[in-house]
Amino acid sequence: MKEQIDILVKLQKIETEAEKIKAGLGQVSERLEKLDDELRDLEQSLKDEESGFDELKKKYRDYESEAQVSVARVEKSKVKLRSVKTNKEYKAMLKEIEDQETRNSEIEDQMLECLDRLDEVENNIARKKEDYRTLSDRIQSEKDRIDQEAQLQKKKLAELDADREEVSRMVEPQLLEKYNLVKSQQGAGLAIAPVKNAVCYGCNLNLPPQMYNELHRRDALMFCPHCHRIVYWEEQPESG
Repeated sequence: MKEQIDILVKLQKIETEAEKIKAGLGQVSERLEKLDDELRDLEQSLKDEESGFDELKKKYRDYESEAQVSVARVEKSKVKLRSVKTNKEYKAMLKEIEDQETRNSEIEDQMLECLDRLDEVENNIARKKEDYRTLSDRIQSEKDRIDQEAQLQKKKLAELDADREEVSRMVEPQLLEKYNLVKSQQGAGLAIAPVKNAVCYGCNLNLPPQMYNELHRRDALMFCPHCHRIVYWEEQPESG
């Protein structure tokens, strides 16, 4: 039985390693999607900046058109001023010209502010385009690395599957059936656990003294009375 237990321990190690690799491979798509999300976020930010830049340019052109109309209106009012006949009309015309010139000044200020914002946004766009190129290169390198790593892990998994098949054939059919049953009952946990100093390392509870003593003989299949895993006595290395 000792030899069969040793084979089961080896089988479990193979299966545990294979499950870890499968779990890692299962996260590959998520890791790649996360990288794509990072790039998409920056791409959207860049598009927003470019959209804002276009809106600012349109706003500047609108101010420019308004300024041209306003200047023409002032000139027209000044010409008209020469032909007014009453003092009341003269004052009203002066007030109209003054209001229009005030508006012209406001438009000029808004145009200057718009130009400052255009410079700022243009610089932001240039910086984000460079950031995008840098990030795109980094993400592509990371994707290549993840893909290479996944290929290696798939190869390793195929080797482990072959080892598992080979080792499984070395286990007595009835014992293998019991092992698989316990494994299915434990879910993701271990099916076979070592016992050290009378403690089951599957559930960390103490075995009865008599059972622990019998376990030392390693001549029969035994189960932990608490977690129902297959248990075996693991010899402690002698201290030098």
